Amino acid sequence: MAEQPRNVAGVHDYAGPAGGWGALKAVAIAVREQMDTVEASATLLRTNQPQGFDCPGCAWPDKHHASTFQFCENGAKAVTWEATQHRATPALFATHRVSELLQLSDHELENFGRLTEPMLYDKASDSYQPLSWDAAFERIGAVLATLPPQQVDFYTSGRASNEAAFLYQLFARMYGSNNFPDCSNLCHEPTSVGLPRSIGMGKGSVSLDDFDQCELIICIGHNPGTNHPRMMGVLHDAARRGVPIVVFNPMRERALERFADPQDPVEMATYGATAIASNYLQVKAGGDAAAIKGVMKALLELEARQGGVLDHDFIAEHTAGFAPLQADLAATAWQDIESASGLSRTSLEEVARLYANSGATIISYGMGITQHRRGTANVRLLCDLLLLKGNLGKPGAGICPLRGHSNVQGNRTVGITEKPSPAFLDSLAATFGFAPPRWAGRDAVRAMQAIVSGECRALLCLGGNLAVALPDPGQCFPAMASLELAVHVATKLNRSHLLVAQTTLLLPCLGRTEADLQASGVQAVTVEDSMSMVHASVGKLPPASMHLKSEVSIVAGIARATLPDSGVDWDALSADYDRIRALIERVIPGFDDYNARIRVPGGFRLPLPATERVWNTPSGKAEFYVFDGLDEDLQQGDAFRLVTVRSHDQYNTTIYAYDDRYRGVFGRRDVLFMHPDDLTALGLAHGDKVDVELAAEGDVRRYPGLTAVAHAIARGTVAAYYPEANCLIPLDHIDAESGTPGYKSVPVSIRKSAGA
Repeated sequence: MAEQPRNVAGVHDYAGPAGGWGALKAVAIAVREQMDTVEASATLLRTNQPQGFDCPGCAWPDKHHASTFQFCENGAKAVTWEATQHRATPALFATHRVSELLQLSDHELENFGRLTEPMLYDKASDSYQPLSWDAAFERIGAVLATLPPQQVDFYTSGRASNEAAFLYQLFARMYGSNNFPDCSNLCHEPTSVGLPRSIGMGKGSVSLDDFDQCELIICIGHNPGTNHPRMMGVLHDAARRGVPIVVFNPMRERALERFADPQDPVEMATYGATAIASNYLQVKAGGDAAAIKGVMKALLELEARQGGVLDHDFIAEHTAGFAPLQADLAATAWQDIESASGLSRTSLEEVARLYANSGATIISYGMGITQHRRGTANVRLLCDLLLLKGNLGKPGAGICPLRGHSNVQGNRTVGITEKPSPAFLDSLAATFGFAPPRWAGRDAVRAMQAIVSGECRALLCLGGNLAVALPDPGQCFPAMASLELAVHVATKLNRSHLLVAQTTLLLPCLGRTEADLQASGVQAVTVEDSMSMVHASVGKLPPASMHLKSEVSIVAGIARATLPDSGVDWDALSADYDRIRALIERVIPGFDDYNARIRVPGGFRLPLPATERVWNTPSGKAEFYVFDGLDEDLQQGDAFRLVTVRSHDQYNTTIYAYDDRYRGVFGRRDVLFMHPDDLTALGLAHGDKVDVELAAEGDVRRYPGLTAVAHAIARGTVAAYYPEANCLIPLDHIDAESGTPGYKSVPVSIRKSAGA
């Protein structure tokens, strides 16, 4: 990258590796600001341990029943942020009107700390006021009793446990609704839709043991140092073994360049680090499909020259559709691939050579693949590459989607989906003796569109920050006021809670770190990690307030008040979570002996047919997919492509602080990352103020006053922080197959700010 020509406030190079002493310092700061030091140390040591609690951060699994990297920097932030000593008591709301709170930043809102009592919005005083739990449940039940089920949506955050999520979907379906928008819709829905079409299941196929046996890792569209840092231990070990790690990413991310393991005494004592990526390809935004097609084209050309590259036996026995894929790749010109990907033919051919020489390859991918207008097609394209060499259903190989929240996959497994299978509904009906709705429900974007249009009259949120997480705050924020009812189950205050409806309630719940004491004793909840391991989580800390209830108890209370004649003993289920797990076992295959198996350290793995080379597709085989053309974003013209990114001090919409250490940004978030040559081409300089506009005819959207920052990013690609840059993204800028918004490739134009 060219040298930055002038100093810019809060922007300077960070020379250190990912991890290392910088990570330890950041953990110390988080502890000092949020918790008592002694209590924090004991709490962090229980993270991801047997008889401890599952980290409320990412969904990366634990090895040998105890993580090899027990808690990472961002996991420590998630824990301290939840277990904070700060409290958002009724006194806060008595002295701050909602309209005043709306003027504060997202960081300031959550930094008020833990919610302590149920609250009801009072329009006359423009404030939240406390009420009893019984009154809250009765108020919710009374409103729901007046509404048709099709007009009510039930949102779920990935933080919810299996037990809470199962009870939630049971209540909603008994009420009569299949409207289940959830956080998966915003990130990995293309995985849930695409993988079943290619390999017959909607989950990844690899285990941690596979990373020990692999011969090549391809990382595409993710930044593990920030978004799933415990993965860095695995990449660190693989790099030290000499395993090539190929990275496709528009931005150079420090964790994918070099990493210092804070648990490695030699690296820490010598200030050393391990190089991670063997090949770092800065694909331009929207160019992933072209890059993967280029690798596959090079692979087929290598097969034609020397033979012995493809696994022809696997292709013949286990796949369908190879011939059309082969024809499409032959017809795709290298010049078009290079133009669309921003990468050279030579670099893609080198990746193909590495892949050809690998006996076992893992592809890991994140939202850089899924959050595109053709995200589902992108996922299927990655499966194509694996299928060419039989890299599914064998040790050291497979597909590894990197999910976010620690139980976002588990929520889907236990029924949080707007598209339930007939088999699941049949089992639910047989177990509980009612007729669940069979119509297709709404996902997250369609739920908000229904709120905007008036089709949705009530929104219940089991966690999350839905209005802020979605694109188009200009539509989403004011639309929330049209709802008759909004219910938010939460640990801390966020902006969506302040976008009040006619009746709005805040219901404070226990966090993952806290002891959940019910009538039968302290309860364990269960979660499913991104590799389909289901295990127990038991909080130890005293609850932040005597008024808190568990998510299970809150769902049960709402259900009891809304459906008094359901025939379900909601109180008995919330008194003993073993009873909920016994019901899950009856309804959902794979949970045999659920209660016994979660009492074994490490839990158990759910069935993954593709790992046994069983393909639950219509053809009974793994399906090759032909990606039509090269453009994954259906974008015309030569506009810049905006990628929205999270800072290192951020988890989803939660902003822990204002630093983005590895990208060299400190104390601010109002920046636009650009390639130095793109700055020059526009007559701009590092540090100039710029306005960013959506490049779409008839749709005027503007994000003014950003500071342009020269950065190591692909030409033609720019990046700004999420969720602030959501103002540039239309609500219908989505992947039509999955409904996931295209946060990772938005057509924009850039100009110098007037008067700058």
